[in-house]
Amino acid sequence: MDCLFCKIANKEIPSRIITETENSIAFLDAFPVSRGHTLVIPKNHYEKVQDVTDVDNNDLFDTVHKVISKVDKLTGSTLLAIHNGKDSGQEIPHVHVHLIPRESDDQAGPVHSMFKNRPKFSDEELDKLCAKIKSS
Repeated sequence: MDCLFCKIANKEIPSRIITETENSIAFLDAFPVSRGHTLVIPKNHYEKVQDVTDVDNNDLFDTVHKVISKVDKLTGSTLLAIHNGKDSGQEIPHVHVHLIPRESDDQAGPVHSMFKNRPKFSDEELDKLCAKIKSS
């Protein structure tokens, strides 16, 4: 497999590691969007969050929980982001959690500002959508 994050996890390419456990690793993003932009990944390869085993999922989010307190000290506010699949913006098909320190003047805005053509739904459409997701 030619996965960049698997290579980082296996120490085949260098990275600026913040911490690691048996199942996950946190390191500075090589192409940061803010000072302290950190990625936390499972060491095993999974493309989507729903593919991650319970053991690796628990370890991944335990690591996120520990590292975010450190990252959050940089600015006092941190965005957590997970792109789950190519169409969501995932560029490397390996689960990764972004910890992005935010500042009031970074002009990134809230998540809703990413979507210019937001759909409008009636109450009935929302009820149907909710039922569909519940029954899946």
